[in-house]
Amino acid sequence: MKVNFVTIAASLLAVSMAMPVLAQSSGATIYKGKCQMCHMADGTGNKAMKVPAFSAAAPEAKLIAAVKNGISTGPVKMPAYAGKLTDADITSVVAYIKTLKK
Repeated sequence: MKVNFVTIAASLLAVSMAMPVLAQSSGATIYKGKCQMCHMADGTGNKAMKVPAFSAAAPEAKLIAAVKNGISTGPVKMPAYAGKLTDADITSVVAYIKTLKK
């Protein structure tokens, strides 16, 4: 079966153009599924559960560590997502969290 080179090239171009959009939306999707219930849609934290708002000054590395390792100290515990989310997923959700900070 002969495959048209132009068709293949156009398909690859379309996929490569869609990838950044998919990567951006994956952080939001993960956040909505794993984080939003406690941290709220805007990152302000669920006051009834005593979950604090995200700190605008929190470095990216600290957020990544919190998502990977969870939080086991203090009044509110957060589960660890290492092994449940890939490193790329964690980086993506942290990038999304950074967009929530005003």
